[in-house]
Amino acid sequence: MRVLIVGAGAIGTCVGVSLAHSGQEVTFLLRSPSAAYIRSNGMRLVKENGEVLRLPHPSIAETPEEALHQGPYDVAVLALKTYHTDAFLESIAPYRREFPPVLCLQNGVESESKLAKVLGAERVLAGSVTTAVSRKAVGDAVVERQRGVGIAKGHPLVPALYVAFQDAGLVPRLYQNAAAMKWSKLLTNLLGNATSAILDMPPAQIFAHPGLARLEIVQLREALAVMDALHLPVVDLPGVSVRALAWGAKYLPLMVARPVLQKAVGKGRGAKMPSFHIDLYGGRGRTEVDALHGAVARFGRRLHVPTPTNQMLASTLEALTQAEIPLDAFRHKPEALLAVWEAAVKAVPGASY
Repeated sequence: MRVLIVGAGAIGTCVGVSLAHSGQEVTFLLRSPSAAYIRSNGMRLVKENGEVLRLPHPSIAETPEEALHQGPYDVAVLALKTYHTDAFLESIAPYRREFPPVLCLQNGVESESKLAKVLGAERVLAGSVTTAVSRKAVGDAVVERQRGVGIAKGHPLVPALYVAFQDAGLVPRLYQNAAAMKWSKLLTNLLGNATSAILDMPPAQIFAHPGLARLEIVQLREALAVMDALHLPVVDLPGVSVRALAWGAKYLPLMVARPVLQKAVGKGRGAKMPSFHIDLYGGRGRTEVDALHGAVARFGRRLHVPTPTNQMLASTLEALTQAEIPLDAFRHKPEALLAVWEAAVKAVPGASY
């Protein structure tokens, strides 16, 4: 297949380098600074078993126009952070008729609908990555824990994509229900993520604190209530027992659920700190909190499902990210965050904690 990889962060590097090494024709669409760095340094992926895959001279384009000139492509793989999605869509809008179908591997549950508005729903494929990958530099990534990639059925490209991903060692798995797959991945992204960034504490410390552990379970229950309102089942993802996670959050007593959820979070992220913490303390000025906790809150409002915990986490982390409140307002201060949470829940009729 001829594949256009959009982005060279952890996921873009992992997928693109793996596909290229398995014999697919891969071009990377990158912003100018990233393109210049990779032209000088090449690309590298260190697999979980220690094997190193290198692309000394990858094919690179810096604009959609340049990328399409190097095409045509069978498929594009969108591996940007969600906060870059709107700018990406604006950049490809003039070329919407020429642009290839897009496999969206982004977190969150709203990118596919945004893509469909520009490209048409028939040219959008949904995917979810559960492999834990860390980014060392632009185009340089390490697989912390190999799991796989979920791909939703229903598009003519899916059989060829499945074979290509399988040949590349990306461990694909097909799903009948795209929304169930994406929402189930969202559940795994919520745990120990925003709280870790807000408090500057690792997930193990979050779950060791009874009050914070309860907050984590409640925000997960809110997301599950939204899924129930959408009539979406929780599905297991490659290497991740999401159904067991959801059942534990719903039904297990707090003292029993805490170690179960803590273990799930630890396995899911490998040695990495959660992504929100990496983005906040890496000085990026943005996180994906709006695409995760923010999305839960938006769907909750639309469906009349109370989601004050997710809304509080989204607004608090966004305020920290935008420097509207100082980082030390909550750093290592669980009780301060719990007080804000309690007030947020009490302000919403029908909500509980």
